[in-house]
Amino acid sequence: MSTTSAVVTALAAGLVLGISSVADQRSTKRVQTAKAGSAKILLELVRQPLWLIAIGANIVGFALQVAALDFGSLALVQPLLVTDLIFAVLIARWLAWRRGEPLPGGRRALVLLYVGVSAAAVGVAGFLIAGRPSGGHGDLGFSVLIPLVIGLVVLVGGCLAVAARKENLRPLALALACGLNYGVAAFAIKLVTTEFGGGPARVFTNWPIYLLAVVGPLGFILNQNALQEGTFLAPVQAIITTTDPVISIALGVLWLGVVLRTSPLDIFGQVASLLLMTVGIIMTARVAPQAAGSPPAEQTSEKQAR
Repeated sequence: MSTTSAVVTALAAGLVLGISSVADQRSTKRVQTAKAGSAKILLELVRQPLWLIAIGANIVGFALQVAALDFGSLALVQPLLVTDLIFAVLIARWLAWRRGEPLPGGRRALVLLYVGVSAAAVGVAGFLIAGRPSGGHGDLGFSVLIPLVIGLVVLVGGCLAVAARKENLRPLALALACGLNYGVAAFAIKLVTTEFGGGPARVFTNWPIYLLAVVGPLGFILNQNALQEGTFLAPVQAIITTTDPVISIALGVLWLGVVLRTSPLDIFGQVASLLLMTVGIIMTARVAPQAAGSPPAEQTSEKQAR
């Protein structure tokens, strides 16, 4: 029953987060460009009603993710959250269709779009079937925090350095930094959910809740900057969507005792499924329509210059 609850709740989270992503990107395009990774973008966004709607959806999606992680393991829940990209792309395409906007590339691009979406979905399902991830445990000592923070600082710092120096790579570097933070945040959420039974005292006297309080907001700020910098929704969302489960599953296997099936056939199935999921996400990112209502970057720049 808990596995079913985890799957249903994670899919619901994917749908709500997909809706949030589309609204989020549309609203970030309406504000002035801030310095890469800057929190100042939030001061502009808070004046956007659409962004406030996106925030509400984000909160609901986050709550559903917490519930899903309480029901199931990281390796089960996080791959299912890949569906947020699938839902975001389909919603963006539907909005574009409603507005009468043709998809660049015509019918061929539309076919490739749905093939990519289907490949990503099948890849997720295949990984879960082949891996059959165990629940693992959530009792970790403080010593885990040190290498985790060092690794995160090095990787995110590298992404921010690239974003500051390479304008053409900025949205992708910010998206990667965001995905790293979201993966660690999911790891921290799983640790926090295992402490719910001990009440608030146990939750707030252990380090995972404070790690989450840092990486969650940081990932969110990076997400806003990445969406604003990127002309199209899908490439940015694809990187975030891919990085998040990979990082969280790796941390779960490394420290939480999450076990995946290890027979040669199962390993082959897991690797093949992850490759299929990645190819599907990349394909979707290349041909997906721009989020409805988001003007190209050059148009945004011209408006700001006026």
